[in-house]
Amino acid sequence: MRIIGGKFRGRTLEMPKAIRPTSDKVREALFEILKNRINGSDFLDLYCGSGAMGIEALSRGAGRVSFVDNNPGNIAIVRKNLTSLGLSDISCFNIYKKDALKALLDFKESCLRFDVVFLDPPYHNDMAKNSLIAISNYDILARNAIIVAEIYKKEDLPESVGSLKKIRSSRYGDTVLEFFAK
Repeated sequence: MRIIGGKFRGRTLEMPKAIRPTSDKVREALFEILKNRINGSDFLDLYCGSGAMGIEALSRGAGRVSFVDNNPGNIAIVRKNLTSLGLSDISCFNIYKKDALKALLDFKESCLRFDVVFLDPPYHNDMAKNSLIAISNYDILARNAIIVAEIYKKEDLPESVGSLKKIRSSRYGDTVLEFFAK
């Protein structure tokens, strides 16, 4: 997998074998939609897998990225990918090896706020909906924050989840990006 934009454009990333990576087409479309929100943002890559989305955000000027995954193998690959890009300065990222819902609670308790939240949980088990519920219940969103859930085309997220309202939906083959805001 390649980084498609920003200062690391064209560099390759290692991918875990057991994940479903977000395609270049979807990543490119997402970052085109978010282009005015990334620079200087606090970006949360929830269910990060290889870290490709968060690394893409760093490449495009995010101020800080938090990577969350509960799989130790995935976390090792995130660290390897960041190191291969010369990103050993941990002032621009945090890595959390923990369950996503537990991480969201920890962020609430630590008073962390995010401008952009990207979540790409395993398909077909309500993890996207449950994550949105937690995000809505916890005060982790900066003013004017946006949440993007990557889901399978046959999944169905409600038009609103707590204080979050769906503001956009974009389909790319079997993948759908659902955008929510307060």
